[in-house]
Amino acid sequence: MTGSSSDPLNFQPHVRNKPKRKALGERLKDPKDKLKLAIVRDMWLTGFDAPVLHTLYIDKPMKGHNLMQAIARVNRVYKDKEGSLIVDYIGIVTELKKALSVYTDNGGKGAPTFDQEEAASVMMSKYEILAQMFKEQPTDKSQPKGFDYNSFFTLSPKQKLYFPIQAANYILGLESGKDRFINAVTALSKSFAISVPHPYTLEIRDEVGLFQAIKVRIVKVTESAKTGKTDEEIETAIKQILSDAIVSDEVVDIFDAAGIKKPDISILSDEFLAEIKGMQHKNLAFELLKKLLNDEIKSRRKTNLVQSKKFSEMLDQVVRNYQNNLITSAEIIEEMIRLAKEIKEADRKGEGLGLDFREFAFYSALEVNDSAVSILGNDVLRHIARELVDTVARTQA
Repeated sequence: MTGSSSDPLNFQPHVRNKPKRKALGERLKDPKDKLKLAIVRDMWLTGFDAPVLHTLYIDKPMKGHNLMQAIARVNRVYKDKEGSLIVDYIGIVTELKKALSVYTDNGGKGAPTFDQEEAASVMMSKYEILAQMFKEQPTDKSQPKGFDYNSFFTLSPKQKLYFPIQAANYILGLESGKDRFINAVTALSKSFAISVPHPYTLEIRDEVGLFQAIKVRIVKVTESAKTGKTDEEIETAIKQILSDAIVSDEVVDIFDAAGIKKPDISILSDEFLAEIKGMQHKNLAFELLKKLLNDEIKSRRKTNLVQSKKFSEMLDQVVRNYQNNLITSAEIIEEMIRLAKEIKEADRKGEGLGLDFREFAFYSALEVNDSAVSILGNDVLRHIARELVDTVARTQA
């Protein structure tokens, strides 16, 4: 079984590393070996080619491409093997019919057909799109043009750990780089999975793994946690196929992905903001700070809608200035740090006025009217805010 050092001790005797799993795979392919049965969860369901296999026992839900790929493990031609046997324990007939209808040319009738050459051609076109992205000029003209992703394969293991961070920083500096890269890697992964074992897949499998590792860094830094089942299944399939452990199974913290220490204190602390400012990879710093500020602002919606709206508009304006090339990547970091400090100062203001978060929410709403502040003054507004909180509390009682 696969595993890691974080698994329970009683798992460890059964955990096998990659070379040992490969050796087991070779044994299973040998009809003379005593190993006749393998219980699998994800690995070997895709991309594992052992023509000698003839029986598949299914006890997990599968559908679509994954189901067809699993069945394909036992339908390979081998010497005098007359056929294959599928033992269905959970009832996959409906899903099998749906999968067959997708893989046939005549509405689900006849034998499944699949043009692997066409899939490989699509795969290579997506690969070329990704390779070309690393030759583009970043939107910030002060940044150098081009990034040699192939240098990854000449690095030491320690250097390889940080390489995807550098590559992600470059991609994020391109025009619409994030969306274009993520979409292209997803498309490449799909076409790669169904192209195995075409010779082209052997040529680019290491690059595919690297592109996926870069995608992981970008997604972790820029997006909230939301893993779609389809993408997860594709990534699992690719991990089974790739020869080198470029794609990590470990959980990637967004701070690790950006190459900085996870703060033990508020992300709006001076110490943390100073570390963000000092980050070498400014595009990653921008994306990380934008995500964190967005989360901070959203968290205020339930307690102070006025302030949340104000800071959201300020953040949107700063981001637009950057996207329109009105400010550089270094300047956008400065602007966002100033906004972070203003958010922090707003929290202190309520404390300084002696108001709790409910009272300060009303105070903020009253404060929007400049004439109210100049005519009534802080003391009167503070009193009104407290009265409003008391009134609401009595109404709800």
